[in-house]
Amino acid sequence: MSFPWAKHYEPTTEVGKWIDSRLPLPRLIYDSVGAGYPVPKNLNYFYNFGVLAGVALVVQIITGIILAMHYTPNVGLAFNSVEHIMRDVNSGWMLRYMHAVGASFFFIVVYLHIFRGLYYGSYKPPREVLWLLGMVIYLLMMATGFMGYVLVWGQMSFWGATVITNLFSAIPVVGEAIHTWLLGGFSPDNATLNRFFSLHYLLPFVIFGVVILHVWALHIPGSNNPTGVDIKGPQDTVPFHPYYTAKDFFGLGVYFTLFAIVVFYLPNALGEPDNYIAANPLSTPAHIVPEWYYWPFYAILRAFTVNFLWVPAKLWGVLAMFSAILLLFFLPWLDKSPVRSNNYRPLSKLFFWVFVVDCLILGLCGGKPAAEPWLRISQFAAAYYFAHFLIILPIISRIERPLPLPKSISEAVLTNAGHSVEAARAAVAAVPQPAA
Repeated sequence: MSFPWAKHYEPTTEVGKWIDSRLPLPRLIYDSVGAGYPVPKNLNYFYNFGVLAGVALVVQIITGIILAMHYTPNVGLAFNSVEHIMRDVNSGWMLRYMHAVGASFFFIVVYLHIFRGLYYGSYKPPREVLWLLGMVIYLLMMATGFMGYVLVWGQMSFWGATVITNLFSAIPVVGEAIHTWLLGGFSPDNATLNRFFSLHYLLPFVIFGVVILHVWALHIPGSNNPTGVDIKGPQDTVPFHPYYTAKDFFGLGVYFTLFAIVVFYLPNALGEPDNYIAANPLSTPAHIVPEWYYWPFYAILRAFTVNFLWVPAKLWGVLAMFSAILLLFFLPWLDKSPVRSNNYRPLSKLFFWVFVVDCLILGLCGGKPAAEPWLRISQFAAAYYFAHFLIILPIISRIERPLPLPKSISEAVLTNAGHSVEAARAAVAAVPQPAA
């Protein structure tokens, strides 16, 4: 987004001018994350999660590259190569835990980033493409995480790969062919491990590329803000640096503190004990479960237990699981309310928190055995999940009466700081406007 009042990069040395005329990388950085990029002055700490997600991705790429130097993608050697990394490679245990724990932290940050976007309406015009690219990143993350989980070749890795890939066989006509193509055979074996290893290594770089597009799409309309009100002038913005770089560094400090605590003191808290047993195709675990960040969708998959309309329950579950993710792509067109932020939509805010609780219930059910009462609870929770997007949001967007919106971001900031609306508007009017 072009702001007339934004500062522009001007090199001050001959070397800087020479570089700027041939490869304007400093100009790009200055205009993207420096003083040349004005952002809304009212962004809170929930807007830190985009930067945290980018840093988490970099940590995953760096640790993954080093781990790949010592890993052997062979069914007879994979599990032992992981043990070799843990026991014999210098600081290998730390790298492995950083990568495994880092995956969980990456998903935590991304989930918070998504829920923040849902609450503040960051998916609404003109940021639809930004939202769609974010959902593409999320899908790529899910695929990358699943393939990485399989590489350990422990009991849960092997049986998780068996169960999840077998879901594709439920697709009529082409299901069995897709299943065989994914595995490279009729069951998880060397071909499966090799292709999962190569894709797990490749996809983070694809994610990085989509992240660049995501940031580019962000800079076209500019950042959303907690009020959802568009920027009206220079009084509504501050330079990204130093105001939000300082805020982001504080967020990074908190993030890495929590990350270090889990890596060094609770590294296995988010993992499955069965995955520390070498894969055995002849011994099925009592309870097969994916990583925790897939649990809500796993609960939706298992919620279908009865054949309906001559369609097997397994196929209904697969369709529902993929539809649960696909619905998020259509969110900008399902919620037609012109007001973005739930701060000014009391009814939408109420159902947003109901939706958050519903997702937590689905996550809880996904991690439990496929038995009562968890199956029944997951069925009700899955029904509400789809009702929220297909029924509740469209109805609310039509019948809800939003609260009065502030005329500008500055007015909202000054009002929240204790000034009256009249004083806030007078202060905003006193700010000189840029020349046309």
